[in-house]
Amino acid sequence: MKIIECVPNVSEGRDRGVLERIAASVEAIEGVELLDMDPGAETHRTVFTFVGNPESVAEAAFQFAKTATSLIDMRLHSGAHARFGAVDVMPFVPVGGGATMDDCIALARKVGQRIGEELSYPIYLYEKAASRPERQSLAELRKGEYEALEKKLSRPEGAPDYGPATFVPETGATAVGARPFLIAYNVDLNTNDRKLAHDIALDVREQGRLARDERRKILRDADGNKLRKPGKHKAVRAVGWYIPEFGRAQVSINLTNYEITPPHTIFDSIREEADERGLRVTGSEIVGLIPLEAVLQAGAHYLRKQGKSAAVPEPDLVETASASLGFSDVKPFEAAKTIIDYRLAARESGLRAMSLTGFADELSRSTPAPGGGSVAALVGSLGAGLASMVSALTHQGAKDDPQLRASVETLGLAAQAAKDRLLRAIDEDTAAFEGMAAAARLPRKSEEQKAARELALLEATRQAIRVPLAVVELALEVAQLAEAIAASGLAAAASDAGVAGWCARAAAEGAGLNVRINLAGLPDEGERHETAARLQELLGETRAAAERAIATVNERLEEPAG
Repeated sequence: MKIIECVPNVSEGRDRGVLERIAASVEAIEGVELLDMDPGAETHRTVFTFVGNPESVAEAAFQFAKTATSLIDMRLHSGAHARFGAVDVMPFVPVGGGATMDDCIALARKVGQRIGEELSYPIYLYEKAASRPERQSLAELRKGEYEALEKKLSRPEGAPDYGPATFVPETGATAVGARPFLIAYNVDLNTNDRKLAHDIALDVREQGRLARDERRKILRDADGNKLRKPGKHKAVRAVGWYIPEFGRAQVSINLTNYEITPPHTIFDSIREEADERGLRVTGSEIVGLIPLEAVLQAGAHYLRKQGKSAAVPEPDLVETASASLGFSDVKPFEAAKTIIDYRLAARESGLRAMSLTGFADELSRSTPAPGGGSVAALVGSLGAGLASMVSALTHQGAKDDPQLRASVETLGLAAQAAKDRLLRAIDEDTAAFEGMAAAARLPRKSEEQKAARELALLEATRQAIRVPLAVVELALEVAQLAEAIAASGLAAAASDAGVAGWCARAAAEGAGLNVRINLAGLPDEGERHETAARLQELLGETRAAAERAIATVNERLEEPAG
């Protein structure tokens, strides 16, 4: 299912009752989940985030606009953030399930037209949905803000894309658009001087600052246009402001493409700029949500700066990023609520969320699942965990050997990835077994029912083969990692590399049995033969790699101490 995110911003950040009524208009729509509501008193602005399938998100967005414009009066509004409407911006973002930018562009135009026609106020399209190039930039589109909107609408070039070309004082205008994921990110300074914060913003943002001569006079080109000195970072918009509720100034940033400029890059750059001005960065703040990838990149960046390996479990990377970027400086940071991947994913449950005792108890009951397939995946994940551990210990002890540190970190990263995939396979194997049982229970009274049941059984059987076969493939990868780290890893941890090799072989052999027991359910002889041949090839390679790993470990254990 395609998943679209909508991140509307309203010009209200102080009246909790108003905000909750707006939130309720979204929560009332089936198929939509409100992920976040982030108000700011000084900015007098609130960022909402909700996700769902395209049709549900479109309806929720319209009801959001209808409710917000009935409750917010722009004639009474003033705040630190730029704005020109009660519902100031309403971007749509593709976030999952195969959703594309084209889907979001179509959605923006559909919703924008409906708001303009049914609620009768001006709607402008921006970013990827813009009707013409000069309207792509929100800053340009909103130039002069609410106070200049009436004059803008009076000019032909200022006509909206949808709705009346007339000034509606209570609602202002809304920019509806489609864009990639944007990270709203504020970096905190140990000052209440807005000008100092803005001076830093001018140096780090892509747009930069106006170019001036030695007498501070603005430079112009031959046509009289003002010249600019570009800033340091692409895909960065920034201003400086002071937030009394936090008691400090901030560099307020929109990272329009975090793959070009991620949060940790801009944070470090602002820290350098602050130091040059005698200031100190005290931390930073995520407004709304942030992708997990950006957080993991930051965690890896700061671990490497500390001379440590980035091949650590995901929670460790998240914690390192949070501590290094000071995410809890001005308000508490909760990864489960702020990282969009965690909000979109189902709550961690199933077998892999159990304690070791709980899993062993569940395994020992008189039910066929979980069974050997889940245990094989678990054993493989333990082998991968051991390979990562040995790589980390080796990295830690090889301070004078950068080449070795780099190679074992690469091994560790691969081991962490294999570990995570194998952990997921614990539940996938049980789900595959349950899928076969469900198919077997389908009715078979009529010929049509029999045919449907046979088709369902065939697909369930194929899935019950695919899952353990993938475990065998991963076990081969773990065996190869164990082999590599057994040869180059810390001698004192050689036994752990050996156990990793044994775990990899046990995982492959166990998962292989699950493949074989289900092969009989494939009616096509060619498919059975091809699958069996692939299994034997993988098992042979895994046995060989595991045996080499174990042999290497045995040789190292026989070496004289010292």
